[in-house]
Amino acid sequence: MARCTVERLMRELGLRGVTRGPKNCWTTIADDSLARPADLVNREFSAIRPNQLWVADITFVPTWSGFVYVAFIVDVFARYIVGWRVSRSLKAELVFDMVQ
Repeated sequence: MARCTVERLMRELGLRGVTRGPKNCWTTIADDSLARPADLVNREFSAIRPNQLWVADITFVPTWSGFVYVAFIVDVFARYIVGWRVSRSLKAELVFDMVQ
C-alpha cells in the first residue's frame, strides 16, 4: 500500500501516528576545566587473549517511566559482556556494583 494511501486513510479515520518525545534532552554537560582520565590504551581497543583488556561504559535508555542507566564491562578479545548493572539513578553505586 502506498504511503499516500495510508496517510489519506488515517486522516479520514482520524488516526495519527505515535509522536516521539523532545529530541533536545541533555544528559551530560562537559566541564572543560576538569582533568580528563588518562587514555591508558591509546585508543587501541584490541587484545590477543581473553581478559587482557576490559572496557567499560555507562549509557541511558529512555523508557515510558523515565530513564534507566546501564553500566557494563566488555572483554575486548571476546566482545563479551562480563559484568553489567541497571539502575534508575546515576549514582556511583551503579559502577561499584558492576565491578564487584
